[in-house]
Amino acid sequence: MALKHEAYITGIGQSEVGVRLARSPMGITMDAIKAAMADAGLTFDQIDGVATYPGRMAGFLGFSPIGVDEVIETCGIKARWHMGGGEIPAQLSAIAEAADAIRNGHARHVICFRTVYEAAAMSRPEEFPPVRREFVEGSSQWTAPYFAISAACWVAHYAMRQMKRNGMTREQLAQIALNANRNALDNPNARAITKKPLTLDEYMEARLITTPFCLYDCDRFSDASTVLILSAGDALDEVKTTPIRVAASAGSVHRYSWDQPDYMASYATGPDLWAQTDYKPRDVGTVQFYDGFAFFPISWLEALGFCDIGAGHEFIDGGTRIARDGELPLNTAGGQLGAGRLHGFGFAYEAALQLRGDAGARQIPGDPKVAVATSGGGPLAAALLLARD
Repeated sequence: MALKHEAYITGIGQSEVGVRLARSPMGITMDAIKAAMADAGLTFDQIDGVATYPGRMAGFLGFSPIGVDEVIETCGIKARWHMGGGEIPAQLSAIAEAADAIRNGHARHVICFRTVYEAAAMSRPEEFPPVRREFVEGSSQWTAPYFAISAACWVAHYAMRQMKRNGMTREQLAQIALNANRNALDNPNARAITKKPLTLDEYMEARLITTPFCLYDCDRFSDASTVLILSAGDALDEVKTTPIRVAASAGSVHRYSWDQPDYMASYATGPDLWAQTDYKPRDVGTVQFYDGFAFFPISWLEALGFCDIGAGHEFIDGGTRIARDGELPLNTAGGQLGAGRLHGFGFAYEAALQLRGDAGARQIPGDPKVAVATSGGGPLAAALLLARD
C-alpha cells in the first residue's frame, strides 16, 4: 500500500552508454529523460521538480555538462522545486534531497538526472578544454607534488591497509572486477564498455595502475545520462509502473581531504542508514555498490554490516556469495567497472530495475523486495535503501 507522504521511484531511463559519443550532452540527457517519462507514463506538465549532482560545471564540462536550469528550459517544466549542487555528501544525495522535497510537499514529480561526458570531452579538447592550473591549492597541495593526481592513488592506501592489516589478497580483490565483467556481459547498455569475458589470469597479469589496483580495478570514462523520476505517494495514480519506495537515505562527509580520515565516510553512512528504517541487512535482496575502484564495494560491505569490519575480502572470496545467484547479488548490471562510469546514478537505476523484476537476462532469482544503492566512498558517501512494499 502506498504511503501518502513518502517518495517513490516511478520512472527510470538511461541513454546510450558509449565511449566518445558524437551525440551532444543535452541530446543524451533528453534521451534518458524521455525514456524515464515514458516508463512512468507522465507528461512534462506533471513534472514540478528537477534535481542533479553536481550541476553544470563550466570549468569541467566533461564531468558535468548539464545543469538543472537547462533541463527546466528545454523541457518547458514549471518547477516549484529544484536543486543542483556538489556540496552534498555524494551523488545519490541528489535523489535523497528530491525525496525529502516530496515528503515536505514541495513537489509531486521530480526528475533526477546525472549526465557524464568524460570520454567524449577528452577526445575533443577544443570543445571541452581540460582544467589547467599554474599552481596547486587546497587539498591538492598534499597530493599533487607527489604525483598522486588520480583518486586511484588515494583509494589504494585504504586497499593496502586491508592487505597489510587483514590479509586481503589480489585474488580476493579480483572478485569485484570478475563479478562486474560477468554481469556486464548480460547488460545491453554495457556493450561499449565490456566486450569479452575476463579471467583471473588476465586480471593478475594486467598492468598495475597503483598498487594494488590494476587496470581492471578502475572504472572507465564513458558518456551517458541516467534518470530517475521520484513521485509522491498520493500521486501514484498518475503513473503506470511498479513504484519503488525510497525507504531510507544517509550520507556523510568526514574531512573533505582524502588524507585525513582513518576510515572512509562509508563507515559512518552505513549505521546511519539502518537507523532510519526497520529493515536490516538480512532483508536486502541485492546491493548496488559504488565501484569507481574495486576496493569500494568491499568497504561498503563492511560499512553496512554485511560482514565485520576488516572482513569484506573474506565475504567475497571465490565470488560465489556476490554472484547473481548468490547470497547477496552485487552490481548486477556490471557496476562502473563493467558498465561504465555513470557516476553513481547507475546503481539506483539498477536497484529499481531489479526490484521491479524488469532486469531481463540479468534478473536475480527469487523475488527481491529490498535493495541498497550507494555512491562515493572516500571522504564523502551516500546510500539509499529502496523497497518494493
